[in-house]
Amino acid sequence: MVEFIDVYKIYPNGTVALQDINLFIGEGEFVFVVGSSGAGKSSLIKLMLKEEEASSGEVIINGHSLSRIDHRGIPYLRRNMGVVFQDFRLLKRKTVYENVAFAMEIIGASPRQIRRQAPMVLSLVGLNRKADVYPSELSGGEQQRVALARALINNPPILVADEPTGNLDPDTSVGIMQLLNEINHRGTTVIVATHERQIVDRMQMRVIEIDRGEIVRDQLKGFYSNEIYDDEIYL
Repeated sequence: MVEFIDVYKIYPNGTVALQDINLFIGEGEFVFVVGSSGAGKSSLIKLMLKEEEASSGEVIINGHSLSRIDHRGIPYLRRNMGVVFQDFRLLKRKTVYENVAFAMEIIGASPRQIRRQAPMVLSLVGLNRKADVYPSELSGGEQQRVALARALINNPPILVADEPTGNLDPDTSVGIMQLLNEINHRGTTVIVATHERQIVDRMQMRVIEIDRGEIVRDQLKGFYSNEIYDDEIYL
């Protein structure tokens, strides 16, 4: 569960990144966050991850108010949130298996737990045969699948993907989104910030549009733009 209550984010130079954000994303939802560059999508994601603090209002993740979590509590918060970035952020000197296992190692999982869980997650993303390969030997789509496996390895209830297909070709992008859809069907809440109009239109999930820091549309079975399809808006 993700909730924003009267959230504002104003930077020291006076730039208003987000204003009057009231938003609820329930357990098991699949949500696209769309908007032009600079609209506020990244700021929204950063507040969820507590990479930045809200200027006012409350951000609540799985019942926990982020304003009440100090720096020591941030790692525990992020254990419940898998994160996938556009640039993959893989460890170049570690194999596929080691990249995925590392996410378990840093939370203190035992070698036995890692040996059991890592192959299962690699199988889920279709990379069980490339466990011993290094990132440089993989295609962009395969690297993103490793990033997904790493984000999923600790069974987080929420998966946040910030432009996960931004560096991928259209066919590969479709494959990644199909995988995210499958992950969602397994019960994980999926939140995707994206510019990919065709993918959003094809999947027709819930769409939240941000423009100049405000939520201007919250649409079930939505499209990237509501220029034509505006009958399902429930704001």
